[in-house]
Amino acid sequence: MKLLAANPGWTVQADVIVIGSGVAGLTTALNLRAANLSVLLVTKANIDEGSTKWAQGGIAAALGPGDSPDQHKSDTLIAGAGLCDAEAVNVLVTQGPEAVRKLIARGAVFDKSDSGEIDLTREGGHHRNRILHAGGDATGAEVSRALLAAVNDDHGIEVIEHALVIDALQDASGRVCGVTVHVIGEGSRDGVGQALARAVVIATGGLGQVYSQTTNPSVSTGDGVAMALRAGAEVADVEFIQFHPTVLWRDNPAGQEGQQPLISEAVRGEGALLLNHKGERFMVGKHELAELAPRDIVAKEIFNQMKGANVPHMWLDATHIHDFVERFPTIFQSCIDNGIDPRVQLIPVAPASHYASGGVLVDLHGRTSVPGLYACGETACTGAHGANRLASNSLLEGLVFGAAIAEDIARELPAQGTPVQRSEESLLIDPAIRLSLQLSMTEGAGVLRSEASLKETLAQLEQLGKRRSTQPCIEAWEVSNLYLLAVAIVRSALLRTESRGSHWRSDYPDTSPTWKKRIVQKFGVDAQWSTSEIEVKN
Repeated sequence: MKLLAANPGWTVQADVIVIGSGVAGLTTALNLRAANLSVLLVTKANIDEGSTKWAQGGIAAALGPGDSPDQHKSDTLIAGAGLCDAEAVNVLVTQGPEAVRKLIARGAVFDKSDSGEIDLTREGGHHRNRILHAGGDATGAEVSRALLAAVNDDHGIEVIEHALVIDALQDASGRVCGVTVHVIGEGSRDGVGQALARAVVIATGGLGQVYSQTTNPSVSTGDGVAMALRAGAEVADVEFIQFHPTVLWRDNPAGQEGQQPLISEAVRGEGALLLNHKGERFMVGKHELAELAPRDIVAKEIFNQMKGANVPHMWLDATHIHDFVERFPTIFQSCIDNGIDPRVQLIPVAPASHYASGGVLVDLHGRTSVPGLYACGETACTGAHGANRLASNSLLEGLVFGAAIAEDIARELPAQGTPVQRSEESLLIDPAIRLSLQLSMTEGAGVLRSEASLKETLAQLEQLGKRRSTQPCIEAWEVSNLYLLAVAIVRSALLRTESRGSHWRSDYPDTSPTWKKRIVQKFGVDAQWSTSEIEVKN
């Protein structure tokens, strides 16, 4: 299966193609350059418009006094609800501190305490202060700035902006040897072309736009994961969609769709309290960390409170944080823009789709099940997050595994392959179904799921998938990608007959030891799905 597109009208070539310009893609590209490999960096919008710059909380790393990688590992395993790959977590937490130091050496500036040391804070699920932040709540923007500065200084990295990668190119052996890409712009690289390379790295971020409410930017349509599926790669853990518990609720219907303003749990880390409509704290007694419990626990309890009281949101009380404006300038401005002064008013909050813990299944070197194709960051499933990502482990994952991928590629890079013509069926879905798909996913495969809701969603998706288009365009390619991912998510969620981490089934409320396994899916060239399971050892 491939997307319907025009024949390529131009060709460009590099040693390695990196798709995506967030922390994972930029880190991979810079480390590839350190190995003296040429890099083509393809990004969907402007180079600084990915999810990384929206990361408010920070980067988790065991850098503080009394902390250790083992303690960070323990918190990660607990948050992952028994589905973390222990070896992947070990790589993440042990290599994390050095990866952060390297980031600082590249120019990233983090907030410091009065003593001049890096000011480490705490977020949900962490038992130690180990979160580095910059500009209060603008950590992702600072990480992006520092990495982009290094990329811009390196003439061995060619950047193509406003480019949507369509499908992987493969040689006669099935090895990925490039991609087809559509560029919106002027000049010789306008329209569809082909980019050839000896290896391809997918670092396209998340898939939050599969839901009607998300913290993800509009470009997060899961293009990389969908492309990998069509190339024959395996995906895993896609049912584990993390819903951030505290997203600003806006009191107008138009404001309840698309990207929503995030209220970082760092605000709760500074002492903000969750209240119901009676003014009562409701997290006390639900978890030892109360408001700072792992995200899935807080999101579920907020959802329960909303459902029980038949209200659209809960409240976050941050009025006693005396330096709110200085500590959280971005969040403060978001609140003010929506008519709320968090210094004197409660903030209305509700869960929204935030992070995909699963994705393209990779090993510790970032290799997918398709030769020549790598994946990194939110696009990938390393197993480090398990059923629920620990707060601020995502930026760290991009740093650590981006470096691992570059090292593996540099170690053994084959000669450039020749793409072969793919004869399988082309897919293109009517872009008009986008909102219907998103609303269906939010209703039936969101925070709370059941066999009935998931089967109804799958039936709706099957009907929506029959609405085809013959006009290739960005909107149609994005919707086709969202459709493929929505089906994968619902299929896995139906199979997992338990509640675990960010997967919550009302008809199977308990965690089952028989489901301590990873659900793996594959989409064949005949457009048929196949499923397998992997026992998790931790």
